[in-house]
Amino acid sequence: MPEEIEVPTEHLHESMQEESEEVGRAKEHAWISRVAVSSAILAVAAAITALLASHHSDEAILEQMRATDQWSFYQAKSIKSAILQGNIEQLTTDGKTVDPKRLEKVAEYDKEMKEIKEKGSELSESSESHMHHHVSLARGVTAFQIAIAMGAIAVLARRPKLWFVSLAMGIAGLLFLALGLV
Repeated sequence: MPEEIEVPTEHLHESMQEESEEVGRAKEHAWISRVAVSSAILAVAAAITALLASHHSDEAILEQMRATDQWSFYQAKSIKSAILQGNIEQLTTDGKTVDPKRLEKVAEYDKEMKEIKEKGSELSESSESHMHHHVSLARGVTAFQIAIAMGAIAVLARRPKLWFVSLAMGIAGLLFLALGLV
């Protein structure tokens, strides 16, 4: 009987297994690198969005303070006008002549009050607009933070599907960023 030639398959099998594991580690390393890069980009977007959200919040507060000042100024003019009109009515009731300068002053107060009211309304609307931008941008920051966390969880759990959730949250963050800029 001819002697069988034995092929050292055990060593070949081990070599193939090692090679396969090495390729798997290289693929996993490449995937982790992509997650890390996407998380870094998301972190930059979150920082920029947070800066913009803070800016709009500050502006909303400042504009509201300016509007409040205008409404206080309006109220002061209104009180002055009411006192002056009361004096004019009293003089008229007493049958005394009213100095035309007093009537001009009432008209001046009315004109000033109209301008102050317009400025106050404009500042209030500006404050509301800044607050609207702030809310959208703050939502964007939250979405970016969730996206970054999901990326970290994806790597720790070795679940690429979670990375897609991270990317989807990053897209949501970009949408809120865009809404905050419009």
